[in-house]
Amino acid sequence: MFQPKDTGKGEPFSMAMPPPNVTGRLHMGHAMFVTLQDIMTRFARMCDRPTLWLPGTDHAGIATQMVVEKMLEGQGRSRQEIGREAFTQEVWQWKEQYGGFISQQLRSLGASCDWSRERFTLDSHLSDAVLEAFVRLHDKGLIYRGNYLVNWAPKLQTAVSDLEVEYSEEAGHLYFFKYQ
Repeated sequence: MFQPKDTGKGEPFSMAMPPPNVTGRLHMGHAMFVTLQDIMTRFARMCDRPTLWLPGTDHAGIATQMVVEKMLEGQGRSRQEIGREAFTQEVWQWKEQYGGFISQQLRSLGASCDWSRERFTLDSHLSDAVLEAFVRLHDKGLIYRGNYLVNWAPKLQTAVSDLEVEYSEEAGHLYFFKYQ
């Protein structure tokens, strides 16, 4: 119903939805961006422009890992016990079972996206495109790979973004070691 038409006379209009996390539920911020993007999309259609609003969801890697690990914990299992491959399968099964909830909420809001093109950030063709983009940026010297400090989550055994860290100041000591 909301697929672009080749019959439009104006300049094509396309927009990708900032993908909400697959683990989440809609909140007021989502409702606001969906409303604004829907207004822009419908206006472009009214101006007879070929219009595409591309929907999708983000894998929310750390949040999804936490949800699946809690599920496993409730079953008396752990990510370490079942191994990487089995854990990856558990994550994909969880996504298949619960991942469509937020998309259903967006549809209920009446978002006029081209739902036939809905994407998930871990779809294989998207992952390949991201890898290709990073390789090209690296080859052009626009990004680099280097050593840097990361925020480490001991329970998850993974690095987390600065946005996911709760900072607190604590009195302590800083020690220096001098090697000879």
